[in-house]
Amino acid sequence: MTGNFYSHLDLPSDLILSSCIHCGMCLQACPTYNLNYDELSSPRGRIRLIKYVAEGKLPITEKFSYEMNFCLDCQACETACPAGVKFGSLVEAARVQVEHSEFTSSLSRLIKKIVFRKVLPNFELLKFLSRLLRFYQKSFVRKFVENIFRLISPKLYNVNRLSPEISEYFSDEIFPERIYPVGEKKFTVLFPVGCLMNVMFAEENKDTVELLQKLGCEVIIPKNQTCCGSLAAHNGDLEQARAQAKKTIDNFSKYDFDYIISNSAGCGAFMKEYSHILANDEVYSQRAKSFSNKVKDITEFLYHNFDFSQFKASEKIDVTYHEACHLVHTQKITNEPKLIFQQIENVNLIPLNEATWCCGSAGIYNIVNYDSSMKILERKMKNINDTKAKIVLTGNPGCLGQIRYGTEKFNVDVEVVHPVTLLNKIIKDGVVK
Repeated sequence: MTGNFYSHLDLPSDLILSSCIHCGMCLQACPTYNLNYDELSSPRGRIRLIKYVAEGKLPITEKFSYEMNFCLDCQACETACPAGVKFGSLVEAARVQVEHSEFTSSLSRLIKKIVFRKVLPNFELLKFLSRLLRFYQKSFVRKFVENIFRLISPKLYNVNRLSPEISEYFSDEIFPERIYPVGEKKFTVLFPVGCLMNVMFAEENKDTVELLQKLGCEVIIPKNQTCCGSLAAHNGDLEQARAQAKKTIDNFSKYDFDYIISNSAGCGAFMKEYSHILANDEVYSQRAKSFSNKVKDITEFLYHNFDFSQFKASEKIDVTYHEACHLVHTQKITNEPKLIFQQIENVNLIPLNEATWCCGSAGIYNIVNYDSSMKILERKMKNINDTKAKIVLTGNPGCLGQIRYGTEKFNVDVEVVHPVTLLNKIIKDGVVK
Protein backbone atom coordinates (compact mmCIF):
# COMPACT_ATOMS: atom_id res chain seq x y z
CA MET A 1 0.00 0.00 0.00
CA THR A 2 1.57 3.28 -1.08
CA GLY A 3 -0.52 5.75 0.86
CA ASN A 4 0.40 8.45 -1.67
CA PHE A 5 -3.02 10.03 -1.46
CA TYR A 6 -3.41 9.50 2.28
CA SER A 7 -0.74 11.99 3.18
CA HIS A 8 -2.01 13.42 6.45
CA LEU A 9 -3.52 11.29 9.21
CA ASP A 10 -4.78 7.80 9.91
CA LEU A 11 -3.86 5.71 6.88
CA PRO A 12 -6.17 2.67 7.14
CA SER A 13 -4.37 -0.65 7.56
CA ASP A 14 -4.65 -3.49 5.05
CA LEU A 15 -6.36 -5.61 7.70
CA ILE A 16 -9.14 -3.07 8.26
CA LEU A 17 -9.67 -2.40 4.55
CA SER A 18 -9.76 -6.08 3.61
CA SER A 19 -12.14 -7.11 6.40
CA CYS A 20 -15.21 -6.17 4.33
CA ILE A 21 -16.43 -9.33 2.58
CA HIS A 22 -18.91 -7.41 0.36
CA CYS A 23 -21.83 -9.57 1.50
CA GLY A 24 -24.35 -6.72 1.23
CA MET A 25 -25.81 -7.12 4.73
CA CYS A 26 -25.17 -3.41 5.26
CA LEU A 27 -27.27 -2.26 2.31
CA GLN A 28 -30.69 -2.32 3.95
CA ALA A 29 -29.27 -0.73 7.11
CA CYS A 30 -27.74 2.27 5.30
CA PRO A 31 -30.01 5.37 5.13
CA THR A 32 -28.10 7.04 2.28
CA TYR A 33 -28.06 3.91 0.11
CA ASN A 34 -31.80 3.69 0.62
CA LEU A 35 -32.18 7.24 -0.69
CA ASN A 36 -30.59 6.68 -4.10
CA TYR A 37 -29.68 2.97 -4.39
CA ASP A 38 -26.26 3.94 -5.70
CA GLU A 39 -23.69 1.26 -4.83
CA LEU A 40 -21.09 3.93 -4.09
CA SER A 41 -23.45 5.40 -1.49
CA SER A 42 -23.45 2.10 0.40
CA PRO A 43 -20.93 1.17 3.12
CA ARG A 44 -19.27 -1.49 0.96
CA GLY A 45 -19.09 0.91 -1.97
CA ARG A 46 -17.46 3.58 0.17
CA ILE A 47 -15.00 1.03 1.59
CA ARG A 48 -13.98 0.14 -1.96
CA LEU A 49 -13.41 3.83 -2.72
CA ILE A 50 -11.36 4.27 0.48
CA LYS A 51 -9.30 1.17 -0.35
CA TYR A 52 -8.50 2.34 -3.87
CA VAL A 53 -7.46 5.78 -2.66
CA ALA A 54 -5.37 4.34 0.18
CA GLU A 55 -3.59 1.99 -2.26
CA GLY A 56 -2.88 4.82 -4.67
CA LYS A 57 -5.06 3.33 -7.40
CA LEU A 58 -7.45 6.28 -7.35
CA PRO A 59 -6.85 9.95 -6.58
CA ILE A 60 -9.16 11.82 -4.25
CA THR A 61 -11.92 12.83 -6.64
CA GLU A 62 -15.03 14.97 -6.35
CA LYS A 63 -17.11 11.77 -6.12
CA PHE A 64 -14.90 10.46 -3.29
CA SER A 65 -15.27 13.75 -1.43
CA TYR A 66 -19.03 13.75 -1.94
CA GLU A 67 -19.53 10.19 -0.73
CA MET A 68 -17.44 10.62 2.43
CA ASN A 69 -19.56 13.61 3.39
CA PHE A 70 -22.87 12.18 2.10
CA CYS A 71 -22.40 9.39 4.65
CA LEU A 72 -24.20 10.08 7.93
CA ASP A 73 -21.56 8.17 9.93
CA CYS A 74 -24.53 6.67 11.78
CA GLN A 75 -22.66 3.33 11.94
CA ALA A 76 -25.81 1.25 11.44
CA CYS A 77 -23.68 -0.74 9.00
CA GLU A 78 -21.41 -1.76 11.89
CA THR A 79 -24.37 -3.30 13.70
CA ALA A 80 -25.44 -5.15 10.54
CA CYS A 81 -21.95 -6.29 9.51
CA PRO A 82 -21.20 -9.99 10.19
CA ALA A 83 -17.46 -9.33 9.75
CA GLY A 84 -17.33 -6.57 12.36
CA VAL A 85 -15.99 -3.88 10.03
CA LYS A 86 -15.38 -0.62 11.93
CA PHE A 87 -16.74 1.61 9.19
CA GLY A 88 -16.99 4.71 11.38
CA SER A 89 -13.23 4.93 11.88
CA LEU A 90 -12.70 4.40 8.14
CA VAL A 91 -14.98 7.19 6.99
CA GLU A 92 -13.72 9.62 9.65
CA ALA A 93 -10.12 8.96 8.56
CA ALA A 94 -11.18 9.48 4.93
CA ARG A 95 -12.74 12.82 5.84
CA VAL A 96 -9.35 13.95 7.11
CA GLN A 97 -7.97 13.39 3.62
CA VAL A 98 -10.90 15.21 2.01
CA GLU A 99 -10.27 18.19 4.31
CA HIS A 100 -6.74 18.44 2.92
CA SER A 101 -7.80 18.03 -0.70
CA GLU A 102 -8.75 20.52 -3.40
CA PHE A 103 -12.40 19.54 -2.95
CA THR A 104 -12.68 21.37 0.35
CA SER A 105 -12.74 25.12 -0.12
CA SER A 106 -10.51 27.48 1.83
CA LEU A 107 -13.64 29.16 3.21
CA SER A 108 -15.00 25.84 4.47
CA ARG A 109 -11.68 25.02 6.12
CA LEU A 110 -11.60 28.45 7.74
CA ILE A 111 -15.15 28.14 9.12
CA LYS A 112 -14.48 24.68 10.51
CA LYS A 113 -11.20 25.83 11.99
CA ILE A 114 -12.93 28.70 13.77
CA VAL A 115 -15.79 26.53 15.03
CA PHE A 116 -13.87 23.40 16.02
CA ARG A 117 -10.59 24.96 17.16
CA LYS A 118 -11.61 28.35 18.54
CA VAL A 119 -15.26 28.33 19.61
CA LEU A 120 -16.20 24.85 20.88
CA PRO A 121 -13.06 24.30 23.02
CA ASN A 122 -13.41 27.77 24.59
CA PHE A 123 -16.46 27.68 26.86
CA GLU A 124 -16.33 31.40 27.64
CA LEU A 125 -16.31 32.34 23.95
CA LEU A 126 -19.02 29.76 23.23
CA LYS A 127 -21.21 31.18 26.00
CA PHE A 128 -20.64 34.74 24.79
CA LEU A 129 -21.73 33.85 21.26
CA SER A 130 -24.65 31.85 22.66
CA ARG A 131 -25.86 34.89 24.60
CA LEU A 132 -25.82 36.89 21.38
CA LEU A 133 -27.78 34.15 19.62
CA ARG A 134 -30.26 33.99 22.51
CA PHE A 135 -30.81 37.75 22.23
CA TYR A 136 -31.41 37.35 18.50
CA GLN A 137 -33.83 34.46 19.05
CA LYS A 138 -35.92 36.46 21.51
CA SER A 139 -35.90 39.77 19.62
CA PHE A 140 -38.09 41.13 16.81
CA VAL A 141 -35.01 40.91 14.58
CA ARG A 142 -35.43 37.14 14.28
CA LYS A 143 -38.83 37.35 12.64
CA PHE A 144 -37.61 40.08 10.31
CA VAL A 145 -34.55 38.05 9.27
CA GLU A 146 -36.61 34.88 8.84
CA ASN A 147 -39.06 36.69 6.57
CA ILE A 148 -36.15 37.82 4.40
CA PHE A 149 -34.77 34.27 4.33
CA ARG A 150 -38.21 32.96 3.37
CA LEU A 151 -38.30 35.31 0.38
CA ILE A 152 -34.77 34.88 -0.93
CA SER A 153 -34.09 31.24 -0.01
CA PRO A 154 -36.61 28.81 1.49
CA LYS A 155 -33.73 26.42 2.15
CA LEU A 156 -31.83 29.06 4.13
CA TYR A 157 -35.03 29.76 6.07
CA ASN A 158 -35.41 26.09 6.96
CA VAL A 159 -31.77 25.71 7.99
CA ASN A 160 -32.14 28.78 10.22
CA ARG A 161 -35.16 27.16 11.89
CA LEU A 162 -33.07 24.09 12.69
CA SER A 163 -31.02 25.99 15.24
CA PRO A 164 -32.01 24.85 18.77
CA GLU A 165 -33.12 27.51 21.21
CA ILE A 166 -30.38 28.76 23.51
CA SER A 167 -31.14 27.87 27.13
CA GLU A 168 -32.24 30.52 29.63
CA TYR A 169 -29.15 29.67 31.69
CA PHE A 170 -25.95 27.70 31.21
CA SER A 171 -25.65 24.57 33.29
CA ASP A 172 -21.99 25.05 34.25
CA GLU A 173 -22.95 28.35 35.91
CA ILE A 174 -25.70 27.06 38.19
CA PHE A 175 -23.89 24.13 39.81
CA PRO A 176 -20.99 24.11 42.25
CA GLU A 177 -18.03 21.90 41.51
CA ARG A 178 -19.20 19.22 43.95
CA ILE A 179 -22.83 18.27 44.60
CA TYR A 180 -23.57 15.97 47.51
CA PRO A 181 -26.10 13.13 47.31
CA VAL A 182 -29.49 12.92 48.94
CA GLY A 183 -29.06 10.29 51.63
CA GLU A 184 -26.31 7.68 51.66
CA LYS A 185 -23.60 8.03 49.03
CA LYS A 186 -23.46 5.10 46.61
CA PHE A 187 -21.15 6.45 43.89
CA THR A 188 -18.93 9.39 43.07
CA VAL A 189 -19.35 10.38 39.42
CA LEU A 190 -17.91 13.03 37.13
CA PHE A 191 -20.34 14.84 34.87
CA PRO A 192 -19.13 16.57 31.67
CA VAL A 193 -21.66 19.30 30.90
CA GLY A 194 -20.74 19.24 27.19
CA CYS A 195 -20.28 22.19 24.86
CA LEU A 196 -23.65 22.34 23.07
CA MET A 197 -25.48 20.56 25.91
CA ASN A 198 -24.27 23.30 28.23
CA VAL A 199 -25.74 26.18 26.23
CA MET A 200 -28.66 24.57 24.37
CA PHE A 201 -29.82 21.74 26.63
CA ALA A 202 -29.13 23.10 30.11
CA GLU A 203 -32.48 21.80 31.41
CA GLU A 204 -31.50 18.25 30.43
CA ASN A 205 -28.18 18.72 32.24
CA LYS A 206 -30.03 19.98 35.31
CA ASP A 207 -32.34 16.96 35.23
CA THR A 208 -29.33 14.65 34.97
CA VAL A 209 -27.59 16.13 37.99
CA GLU A 210 -30.78 16.18 40.06
CA LEU A 211 -31.57 12.57 39.18
CA LEU A 212 -28.07 11.36 40.06
CA GLN A 213 -28.20 13.29 43.32
CA LYS A 214 -31.57 11.77 44.30
CA LEU A 215 -30.25 8.27 43.58
CA GLY A 216 -27.32 8.67 45.96
CA CYS A 217 -24.53 9.95 43.73
CA GLU A 218 -22.00 12.56 44.63
CA VAL A 219 -21.66 14.53 41.40
CA ILE A 220 -18.45 16.35 40.51
CA ILE A 221 -18.61 18.89 37.69
CA PRO A 222 -14.97 19.58 36.74
CA LYS A 223 -14.08 23.21 36.28
CA ASN A 224 -12.41 24.46 33.10
CA GLN A 225 -14.06 21.80 30.96
CA THR A 226 -13.58 21.77 27.23
CA CYS A 227 -15.39 20.09 24.33
CA CYS A 228 -14.65 16.35 24.30
CA GLY A 229 -13.59 16.56 20.64
CA SER A 230 -16.35 14.47 19.06
CA LEU A 231 -17.59 17.13 16.64
CA ALA A 232 -14.07 17.84 15.40
CA ALA A 233 -13.40 14.12 14.88
CA HIS A 234 -16.64 13.50 12.98
CA ASN A 235 -15.85 16.40 10.66
CA GLY A 236 -12.32 15.46 9.68
CA ASP A 237 -10.17 17.26 12.27
CA LEU A 238 -8.69 14.35 14.21
CA GLU A 239 -5.65 16.39 15.23
CA GLN A 240 -7.87 18.83 17.13
CA ALA A 241 -10.02 16.00 18.48
CA ARG A 242 -6.94 14.32 19.96
CA ALA A 243 -5.82 17.60 21.52
CA GLN A 244 -9.20 18.04 23.21
CA ALA A 245 -9.21 14.43 24.34
CA LYS A 246 -5.87 14.96 26.08
CA LYS A 247 -7.12 18.13 27.78
CA THR A 248 -10.20 16.30 29.00
CA ILE A 249 -8.12 13.42 30.37
CA ASP A 250 -5.76 15.84 32.14
CA ASN A 251 -8.63 17.82 33.65
CA PHE A 252 -10.74 14.89 34.80
CA SER A 253 -7.75 12.98 36.20
CA LYS A 254 -7.48 15.53 39.02
CA TYR A 255 -10.44 13.91 40.76
CA ASP A 256 -11.17 10.61 42.48
CA PHE A 257 -14.33 9.05 41.05
CA ASP A 258 -16.06 5.81 40.11
CA TYR A 259 -17.52 6.70 36.71
CA ILE A 260 -17.80 9.44 34.12
CA ILE A 261 -21.48 9.85 33.26
CA SER A 262 -22.51 11.22 29.86
CA ASN A 263 -26.06 12.19 28.87
CA SER A 264 -25.05 12.80 25.24
CA ALA A 265 -24.76 9.68 23.08
CA GLY A 266 -22.26 11.30 20.72
CA CYS A 267 -20.00 12.61 23.48
CA GLY A 268 -20.13 9.37 25.45
CA ALA A 269 -19.31 7.34 22.35
CA PHE A 270 -16.30 9.48 21.52
CA MET A 271 -14.93 9.50 25.07
CA LYS A 272 -15.16 5.70 25.04
CA GLU A 273 -12.99 5.82 21.90
CA TYR A 274 -10.19 7.87 23.50
CA SER A 275 -8.33 4.59 24.01
CA HIS A 276 -8.50 4.01 20.23
CA ILE A 277 -7.60 7.46 18.96
CA LEU A 278 -4.71 7.78 21.44
CA ALA A 279 -3.55 4.15 21.19
CA ASN A 280 -0.22 5.13 19.63
CA ASP A 281 0.49 8.01 22.00
CA GLU A 282 3.28 6.99 24.39
CA VAL A 283 2.19 9.43 27.09
CA TYR A 284 -1.59 9.05 26.90
CA SER A 285 -2.34 5.53 25.62
CA GLN A 286 -2.69 3.87 29.05
CA ARG A 287 -4.35 6.90 30.61
CA ALA A 288 -6.84 7.02 27.74
CA LYS A 289 -7.66 3.34 28.17
CA SER A 290 -8.32 3.82 31.88
CA PHE A 291 -10.41 6.92 31.15
CA SER A 292 -12.53 5.23 28.47
CA ASN A 293 -13.25 2.26 30.72
CA LYS A 294 -14.92 4.57 33.23
CA VAL A 295 -17.22 6.32 30.73
CA LYS A 296 -20.87 5.28 30.99
CA ASP A 297 -23.97 6.54 29.26
CA ILE A 298 -26.49 7.75 31.82
CA THR A 299 -29.04 5.03 30.94
CA GLU A 300 -26.35 2.35 30.98
CA PHE A 301 -25.25 3.47 34.45
CA LEU A 302 -28.77 3.77 35.82
CA TYR A 303 -30.00 0.38 34.60
CA HIS A 304 -27.04 -1.59 35.94
CA ASN A 305 -26.93 0.11 39.34
CA PHE A 306 -30.47 1.06 40.40
CA ASP A 307 -33.89 -0.54 40.73
CA PHE A 308 -36.69 1.53 39.17
CA SER A 309 -39.47 -0.96 39.84
CA GLN A 310 -40.10 0.85 43.13
CA PHE A 311 -41.35 3.91 41.23
CA LYS A 312 -44.77 4.56 39.73
CA ALA A 313 -45.68 7.45 37.42
CA SER A 314 -48.42 9.67 38.86
CA GLU A 315 -50.55 9.05 35.74
CA LYS A 316 -50.44 6.72 32.76
CA ILE A 317 -48.19 7.94 29.94
CA ASP A 318 -47.65 6.50 26.45
CA VAL A 319 -44.05 6.81 25.33
CA THR A 320 -41.88 5.51 22.50
CA TYR A 321 -38.10 5.44 22.16
CA HIS A 322 -35.86 6.56 19.29
CA GLU A 323 -32.42 4.96 19.54
CA ALA A 324 -29.67 7.52 18.95
CA CYS A 325 -27.09 6.17 16.47
CA HIS A 326 -24.07 6.73 18.70
CA LEU A 327 -25.84 4.93 21.53
CA VAL A 328 -27.18 1.85 19.74
CA HIS A 329 -24.60 1.40 16.98
CA THR A 330 -21.40 2.81 18.48
CA GLN A 331 -21.86 2.08 22.19
CA LYS A 332 -24.08 -0.98 21.59
CA ILE A 333 -26.56 0.21 24.20
CA THR A 334 -30.08 -0.68 23.14
CA ASN A 335 -31.91 -2.59 25.88
CA GLU A 336 -30.97 -0.57 28.96
CA PRO A 337 -33.03 2.60 28.29
CA LYS A 338 -36.13 0.57 27.41
CA LEU A 339 -35.78 -1.81 30.35
CA ILE A 340 -35.64 1.11 32.77
CA PHE A 341 -39.03 2.41 31.67
CA GLN A 342 -40.54 -1.06 31.45
CA GLN A 343 -39.90 -1.36 35.20
CA ILE A 344 -41.98 1.72 36.03
CA GLU A 345 -45.71 1.28 36.55
CA ASN A 346 -47.99 3.53 34.48
CA VAL A 347 -45.35 3.98 31.76
CA ASN A 348 -46.57 2.32 28.54
CA LEU A 349 -43.55 1.88 26.25
CA ILE A 350 -44.76 1.52 22.66
CA PRO A 351 -42.35 -0.13 20.18
CA LEU A 352 -41.12 2.22 17.43
CA ASN A 353 -40.76 0.81 13.92
CA GLU A 354 -37.18 1.34 12.65
CA ALA A 355 -36.21 2.69 16.07
CA THR A 356 -32.51 2.29 15.21
CA TRP A 357 -32.85 4.17 11.88
CA CYS A 358 -31.03 7.52 11.88
CA CYS A 359 -33.13 10.67 12.26
CA GLY A 360 -30.88 12.59 9.85
CA SER A 361 -29.24 14.94 12.33
CA ALA A 362 -25.71 13.46 12.38
CA GLY A 363 -23.81 16.43 13.78
CA ILE A 364 -24.01 19.15 11.13
CA TYR A 365 -25.31 16.82 8.41
CA ASN A 366 -28.80 18.34 8.59
CA ILE A 367 -27.27 21.72 7.75
CA VAL A 368 -24.83 20.78 4.98
CA ASN A 369 -27.09 18.08 3.50
CA TYR A 370 -30.46 19.55 4.37
CA ASP A 371 -32.58 17.96 1.61
CA SER A 372 -31.27 14.43 2.25
CA SER A 373 -31.58 14.93 5.98
CA MET A 374 -35.24 15.92 5.64
CA LYS A 375 -36.06 12.80 3.61
CA ILE A 376 -34.57 10.68 6.37
CA LEU A 377 -36.37 12.72 9.04
CA GLU A 378 -39.72 12.39 7.27
CA ARG A 379 -39.41 8.60 7.45
CA LYS A 380 -38.60 8.84 11.16
CA MET A 381 -41.51 11.18 11.92
CA LYS A 382 -43.98 8.89 10.11
CA ASN A 383 -42.89 5.99 12.28
CA ILE A 384 -43.17 8.11 15.44
CA ASN A 385 -46.62 9.34 14.43
CA ASP A 386 -47.78 5.77 13.83
CA THR A 387 -47.12 4.86 17.48
CA LYS A 388 -49.68 7.45 18.71
CA ALA A 389 -47.36 8.04 21.68
CA LYS A 390 -47.49 11.37 23.47
CA ILE A 391 -43.77 11.38 24.26
CA VAL A 392 -40.76 10.23 22.23
CA LEU A 393 -37.58 9.66 24.22
CA THR A 394 -34.06 10.00 22.83
CA GLY A 395 -30.66 10.42 24.48
CA ASN A 396 -28.66 12.68 22.17
CA PRO A 397 -28.80 16.47 21.67
CA GLY A 398 -28.69 16.22 17.87
CA CYS A 399 -31.65 13.85 17.88
CA LEU A 400 -33.57 16.03 20.34
CA GLY A 401 -33.15 19.09 18.13
CA GLN A 402 -33.81 17.26 14.85
CA ILE A 403 -36.95 15.44 15.98
CA ARG A 404 -38.32 18.57 17.65
CA TYR A 405 -37.86 20.32 14.32
CA GLY A 406 -39.60 17.37 12.66
CA THR A 407 -42.69 17.74 14.86
CA GLU A 408 -43.18 21.23 13.41
CA LYS A 409 -42.18 20.48 9.81
CA PHE A 410 -44.24 17.30 9.47
CA ASN A 411 -47.03 18.23 11.89
CA VAL A 412 -46.55 15.41 14.37
CA ASP A 413 -48.13 15.96 17.79
CA VAL A 414 -45.55 14.50 20.16
CA GLU A 415 -43.29 15.84 22.91
CA VAL A 416 -39.57 15.11 22.43
CA VAL A 417 -37.87 14.41 25.75
CA HIS A 418 -34.53 13.15 27.04
CA PRO A 419 -34.93 9.96 29.13
CA VAL A 420 -33.42 11.62 32.22
CA THR A 421 -36.00 14.41 32.03
CA LEU A 422 -38.87 11.95 32.22
CA LEU A 423 -37.16 9.87 34.91
CA ASN A 424 -36.47 12.94 37.01
CA LYS A 425 -40.11 14.02 36.71
CA ILE A 426 -41.40 10.56 37.64
CA ILE A 427 -39.21 10.40 40.73
CA LYS A 428 -40.14 13.96 41.67
CA ASP A 429 -43.89 13.72 41.06
CA GLY A 430 -44.54 9.99 41.16
CA VAL A 431 -45.18 7.49 43.90
CA VAL A 432 -42.75 5.14 45.61
CA LYS A 433 -44.47 1.76 45.84
